[in-house]
Amino acid sequence: MPRYALQVEYHGAPFAGWQRQADQPSVQGAIETALSKLEPRDHTIAAAGRTDSGVHATHQVAHCDMERDWDPFRLSEALNYHLKPLPVAIVQAAKVADDWHARFSAHERRYLFRLVTRRAPLAHDAGLVWQVKHRLDGAAMQAGADRLLGLHDFTTFRSSICQAESPVKTLDELRVVEIERPNGQEFHFHVRARSFLHNQVRSFVGTLERVGAGAWTPDDVTTALEACDRSACGPVCPPEGLYLAGVGYKDAPFD
Repeated sequence: MPRYALQVEYHGAPFAGWQRQADQPSVQGAIETALSKLEPRDHTIAAAGRTDSGVHATHQVAHCDMERDWDPFRLSEALNYHLKPLPVAIVQAAKVADDWHARFSAHERRYLFRLVTRRAPLAHDAGLVWQVKHRLDGAAMQAGADRLLGLHDFTTFRSSICQAESPVKTLDELRVVEIERPNGQEFHFHVRARSFLHNQVRSFVGTLERVGAGAWTPDDVTTALEACDRSACGPVCPPEGLYLAGVGYKDAPFD
């Protein structure tokens, strides 16, 4: 059975996350339903990462096995036809080796978190960013972010329902970039690692927002990290500002 890699983009608001659920809409379920329209049978696809309810993706990667030898472009076009009107798009498809795996062949994941500061409601970015009404100090947030880089026990920044075998992870990048925006600030948090714990990125951003607001210092971030205690974490920010923005592979399937 030919195997295909899929680059997937989606708006997470209508879904209870990536993973298929029996009684709630999911991105995986939507794509598998579309695949069944092309080849009528049960389909099971795998993804590079399972995003939570309300989390978006600009570059999720999944793979599927087909019976027919599809032209990749025709496969992506056919899937997009059957995914309408859901906010899910197959940006690209590529034929890959039979042993290639969207999750296990990946060597890094990249996330983007968008945070906007302004008092007025958001007309265009509602549901796509986390909005706070007070200004933030970007340099202070970066100083706090620097305390989290490297190999650590991230128990403090791990959900209590996280199923990972170990809380020890290596964080390769946590970069805070301010984007010019009229009538407010926008901050992009670029986060990169081989793998992540459940709610790790949202826990980072929620904690760093407290640093930017002046309620915490960068030293407080170090104290929280070293506590290895979930209760030491800052607030976990909402999901709507979070995007799975990239997945790295040794032999990239897409251009």
